[in-house]
Amino acid sequence: MTIPDSDTVLLITRNGMGDADPELQQKLIGTYFKLLDENDILPAAICFYTNGVRLVVEGSPVLDTLQSLEAKGVRLILCSTCLNFYNLADKVQVGIVGGMTDIIEAQRRAGKVITL
Repeated sequence: MTIPDSDTVLLITRNGMGDADPELQQKLIGTYFKLLDENDILPAAICFYTNGVRLVVEGSPVLDTLQSLEAKGVRLILCSTCLNFYNLADKVQVGIVGGMTDIIEAQRRAGKVITL
């Protein structure tokens, strides 16, 4: 198992990356996660909240890559409030369901926080 060598935390707040057509957003986030995984550029944690939680549930196009990142030691923290709001709690496929306290703690420990 590879261990994250970074104290960076990524915040994923959208069902994709950037402000564009949904198809382009999904393509971009897929490429981003794939490059992190293939090059072992491993953040300490990736926090998913608001629409970002849609990336960790059944049907997400990035599940395989997220599962690979998690297997390499990247903590995937999912907002329970957001999952419940969108009625997705029973569809989670990867990560640890947590709360805002877990997200705050990941940010507090981070040397760098990047919002995508």
